[in-house]
Amino acid sequence: MTAYTNGHIFTGSEILDNHTVLTQNGRIVGVVKTEETPTEAERIDLQGHLLASAFIDIQIYGGNGHLFGEFPSVEALKATYDYCLAGGAAHFLPTVATNSETVMLAAIEAVRDYWAQGGKGVLGLHLEGPYLNAAKRGAHIEKLIKHHPSVSDIEKWLDKGKGIVKIMTLAPEVCSDAIVRLLQDNGIILSVGHTNASFEQATTAFDTIGLATHLFNAMSPFGHRAMGVVGAVFAHPSVKASLVADGHHVDFEAIKIAKKLMGERLFLITDAVTENTEGGYSHRLEGDKYVIADGTLSGSALTMAKAVQNCVEKVGISLEESLRMASLYPAQAVGWDKELGRVAVGYRADFVVLDKDFTVKNTFCHEF
Repeated sequence: MTAYTNGHIFTGSEILDNHTVLTQNGRIVGVVKTEETPTEAERIDLQGHLLASAFIDIQIYGGNGHLFGEFPSVEALKATYDYCLAGGAAHFLPTVATNSETVMLAAIEAVRDYWAQGGKGVLGLHLEGPYLNAAKRGAHIEKLIKHHPSVSDIEKWLDKGKGIVKIMTLAPEVCSDAIVRLLQDNGIILSVGHTNASFEQATTAFDTIGLATHLFNAMSPFGHRAMGVVGAVFAHPSVKASLVADGHHVDFEAIKIAKKLMGERLFLITDAVTENTEGGYSHRLEGDKYVIADGTLSGSALTMAKAVQNCVEKVGISLEESLRMASLYPAQAVGWDKELGRVAVGYRADFVVLDKDFTVKNTFCHEF
């Protein structure tokens, strides 16, 4: 048994002082008052810092100089995992932006090999494309975007990706109902993104698709006569949306408005890339963001801890809610909220430890 003690414990609903988290075999077995800590437990001194459920990043393309989304490999997954850990995320979905079928299949095999080698942290693969609307492609490669895919297009990679592809971002206006059903019947969570759908099209899509990818970015905007996908996200009672809280992808005041309207339906991703000069996706660091050659915003330099800090300090969201936006709500989005996202008995003993300046002091991740 291990005891995490001498810190502030955020359970997912409240911050507890003078409490200890007890774990055994990678699971939480108790949250007790400090004086009730078993004497035989091995103690980890939190040194007065905050312990919370580790963060979950469901959209990240690479890290530490390895762009997984362009050059998929076990090595790239290890580098991305290390990047995630340094930013407080114990779990992530490596993401492939619109690319060739060869790259998509290589990404699937890389995740399979990573798991076979005992690699930790990867919850599955996120395919962002290629079934998108070129009008909202952002930094995606236009010639690789596929419009109106057929069942046979999907089936080429679907069998190989079964159990590995967790999320797919698509534009609903370019995908038939049959394609949507086929993907969902194969256990893939769909997310609406890189889309120029109308308010009406998006609203209809959200009756069967429960997520939207990076709110405000690469989607038809909110207007007072044409409310677009953004308006549909705001108006829908249950759809959840990810958001990049770096101040570049979305102004902090816009995040404040979205949070007021959406509440618990809004959660955080990094959308992070890494420096890359080869292949179809060339990312160059410009200040604290990444751009492609023509200056188009192509990804963030965020960590999940920095996104949380921005929500607290720049947007004015409470610490507790900001932490949920980085842990519990992403867990709910991918169906892991019975395992991850809370510090409670029975949950995974995966934690982030933060100081008062949001510096990550440690991230704990146990094998699945």
